[in-house]
Amino acid sequence: MKFGPVALSEALGAITVHSVRAGAKVVRKGTIISEADIAALRAARFAEVVVARLEPGDVSEDEAAAALARAVAASGIAVEPAFTGRSNLHAERAGVLLVDREGVERLNRVDEAVTFATLPAYRSVREGEMVGTIKIIPFAVAGEVQRAALAAAKPLLSIAPFKLKRVALVSTRLPGLAEKVIEKTVRVTAARLAPMGAAILSDERVPHEAKALSQSIKSALAENADLVIVFGASAIADRRDVIPTAIEEAGGRIEHFGMPVDPGNLMLIGAVGAVPVIGAPGCARSPKENGFDWLLARLVAGLPVTREDVTALGVGGLLMEIVTRPQPREIPPQPAQALHVAAIVLAAGRGKRMGPENKLLADFKKKPIVRHTAEAALASKARPVIVVTGHQDERVAAALKGLDVSFVQNPRFVEGLSTSLRAGLAALPPEIDAVAVVLGDMPEVSGSLIDRLAAAIDPVRGALIAVPTRNGKRGNPVVWSRRLFHDLARLEGDVGARHLIGLYADAVVEVLVEDESVFVDVDTPEALALLRQRN
Repeated sequence: MKFGPVALSEALGAITVHSVRAGAKVVRKGTIISEADIAALRAARFAEVVVARLEPGDVSEDEAAAALARAVAASGIAVEPAFTGRSNLHAERAGVLLVDREGVERLNRVDEAVTFATLPAYRSVREGEMVGTIKIIPFAVAGEVQRAALAAAKPLLSIAPFKLKRVALVSTRLPGLAEKVIEKTVRVTAARLAPMGAAILSDERVPHEAKALSQSIKSALAENADLVIVFGASAIADRRDVIPTAIEEAGGRIEHFGMPVDPGNLMLIGAVGAVPVIGAPGCARSPKENGFDWLLARLVAGLPVTREDVTALGVGGLLMEIVTRPQPREIPPQPAQALHVAAIVLAAGRGKRMGPENKLLADFKKKPIVRHTAEAALASKARPVIVVTGHQDERVAAALKGLDVSFVQNPRFVEGLSTSLRAGLAALPPEIDAVAVVLGDMPEVSGSLIDRLAAAIDPVRGALIAVPTRNGKRGNPVVWSRRLFHDLARLEGDVGARHLIGLYADAVVEVLVEDESVFVDVDTPEALALLRQRN
C-alpha cells in the first residue's frame, strides 16, 4: 500500500488518510476521493492531500476484517458486516463465552496490522452482546499478511449455551439471622438466574446443622434439581464445617473450597452424583458482581469447574471498586437506510385511570385518539404497522377502519403491557431489523419523529435503542433493534421496557425533539381535557 502526500491532480481514486475540511465540505477519513472532492479541496486552496492507495495483491481493510471475523467465529457467534476495517462479533444466544486464548495470541502476533480483541473467557453474555472485534489498523494489508492471519485464525470464539434450568435453594438458619435477609437472598438469586433462563425450583430453610442440611439436599435431588445452592447462616470456615459435611453425608464430594477472587473467597464447589452443589459465599447475597457470578454461569452452562479452573482466577480476581463500563467512542451519525423497520401500536389496555370511558376511543379533533396514533405510524416509513388490541378490540378495530394496519388480538391483555408487547413482537416478519413501539394514547406523535428515531438505529456501531429527549427528559415512542427483541419478549407484568434502557445504557441514542408531544399521553380525564383545551 502506498501512503503519503500527493498533489490534488494525482489524488483521484485514492483514500483520504485524515479528515479534511474544505470550506463547507468535509472530506472524511477513509473517503475514496472523487472529482467533486478534488474541486472542493482546490477551492479551499489545498495543493496536496495525504492519501493511501492500494497496490496489486493488497486486501482492503473491510475485506480483510470480514474474512478474519468469519474465520474465528464458531458455534453461537454472529459476525457483523465490516466497517472502517472493523468487524464485530456478537453472541447469537445467551451463555458463557469460550475463548481459545493461545489462538487469539497467535493471531495477534501475525502482524501489527491485524488485531483481535475479545471479552474475558468464561464471561456470561446475553444474546446480541458484542464478544469480540477484529480491527485492521491500516487501510489495507498485504496479501501475504492476510494469508498468514487466516492460517492462524481457526475458530477461536464460541458460546456455551445455558443448560441447567431447575435450581434448588437451601438456606440455613441460626439465631440472629433475620428472615428478611433470606427473602432478599432469594430475590437476588432469582434475578441472577433469570438472564440464564434458569429459575428457582424450591426454597427450603433448615437449621444450620449437617444432618438437616444433608436431608434438604437429598430432597432437592429427589425433585430433579439441576443445581443446588446452599446459603449458610454462617460462612464456611473449613472443609469439615457444616455445609461440606452435609454434602458428603448426602453422598456427594467436595471439588474445591476457597477461591482467589475477592469478594467470593469462601466459595465451595461440590457435587452429588452429576448434580453440582454450591456452598455460596456471603457476597452471593448481594446483587453486585462477585466471584459467585463467575462460577455460577459456568455451572449453569453445564461446564465442568475443576480445582485448576478455580485456582486460575487469581489474576483479575480483585473485584472491589473496579469500574467495568467503558464509554463508547464517538461515531459520526450515518443513515441506516438498509434497516427494515416496523411499528407496533399498543392499543389493548383498559386504561383504568380514565374511568368508564375507553381513552383510545375518546374524541380528539373529530377522530378517536387511537386513530391519530395509527395514522402517525402510517405516515412514517415503518412497515408493517401492527396494532395490538385487547380491551374492546372490535371497537378499536372499527375506529381504525380503512387504515393499512394489521391487527393482533392479545387475549392476555389484562395481565399487563408486557403481554401486548410480546404479542406484537411475535407478529413481526422475520426480516424486520428494528421496531418502533408506539403507545396508542399518544395522539400528537408524528411520523417524521418515528423516522428520525429509526434512522438513529445502527447495530454495526452499537446504537440499538433510539429514545426521544427534551430538556434531559426521555419520552415515547422508542425504537428498538432486533438484537433486543429477545429481552423485550421476556418482560412480564404491567411494565414497559424502561428498565432495559437503563440496563443497556451504552446502546441508547438520544434524539432531541423541540416540542412536548413525546410526553403527551391520555391516562386520565384531566389529561384529555387539557389536551382538548390546548388544541
